[in-house]
Amino acid sequence: MSDALTIRSVDAVLVMVPMRRALGTSAMGIAEAPLVLIDLHTGEGITGHAYLFCYLESAGHAVVALARDVSAVLAGTEVSPAAVRRELGARFKLLGARGLVSAVLAGVDVACWDALAIAARLPLARMLGAPMQPTAAYNSNGLGLLEPRAAAAEAQELVAEGFRAVKMRLGRPSGDDDLAAVRAVRAAIGPDIALMSDYNQALSANAARERCRQLDDEGLAWIEEPVRHDDYATSAELAAQLRTPVQIGENFTGPRAMSAALANNASNLVMPDVDRIGGVSGWLAAAALADAAGTEMSSHLYPEVSAHLLAATPTAHWIEYVDWAAPILQQPLKVAEGCVLPPDRPGNGLVWDSDAVAHFRRA
Repeated sequence: MSDALTIRSVDAVLVMVPMRRALGTSAMGIAEAPLVLIDLHTGEGITGHAYLFCYLESAGHAVVALARDVSAVLAGTEVSPAAVRRELGARFKLLGARGLVSAVLAGVDVACWDALAIAARLPLARMLGAPMQPTAAYNSNGLGLLEPRAAAAEAQELVAEGFRAVKMRLGRPSGDDDLAAVRAVRAAIGPDIALMSDYNQALSANAARERCRQLDDEGLAWIEEPVRHDDYATSAELAAQLRTPVQIGENFTGPRAMSAALANNASNLVMPDVDRIGGVSGWLAAAALADAAGTEMSSHLYPEVSAHLLAATPTAHWIEYVDWAAPILQQPLKVAEGCVLPPDRPGNGLVWDSDAVAHFRRA
């Protein structure tokens, strides 16, 4: 077999996987995870895997359709992330590599890197020149907009799953409601468990100034996306005035968006999403930016791949752990002593459970 791999086809399947705990955010509630599973088949018999979390089933169907177009474009192309990115960038230039299009491109990038690491017989982290080191994880499975007593009970359950950190969602009708929930959760988990919070862009600039100050002495590890994700001016104002770190980044569309946020001092911390930042290739560029700025960098969703990427991130901070893909994986990601370690097997470690995929399949 030659050293090069050649793309034969790209297949995509939509599955709707029930969540163990429904996620209730200020934007919407989610009880099933719409996941598009991407298989990049090569002529040499190696298949690279990736998945995309699509938020809505309708978006998942659109991603599957876009993947068919991608497959036709890439057939016969070398498995080179840079070459594939150029090819698909040209294909979607008029439509624009944004939204679902950028998600598909990121998924294909992840699958390319997976295939290359499998061919090299290396875990993705080692393929990237990183040690197989663990990253501290916070449990993000749940803790939606519950009333205080229910939030406190669920927080205790999340900690009991082996974590030293959890994240709760904010954005209730009033600041007092959020404050009551935060205090109930803190009292339930104690002072030694890190507590992250996430507004999911719920607040106007004025409301954010008031509510974030109200929470500033509650011992939160960070306040995430209090305002619209691209309102860097207000976010920078909050980051400068609050004692609690401001966290943004899941909505960075590519490294250039992250560069602009860093240049505007828009947050104290960053947490790119492997899908929106541009897959493995985009993540590596973002990690270099965070390193140059001296800014700690966490992950958003996709813990299976993010475990490898954070191992290769100089300013690695926290990994967001969700188990949404676990039901369709042969070997779900493991948590040990509050940390996640990249799987020590070739590639990124994603291998589908074919029976589970058939059961949850929608397209």
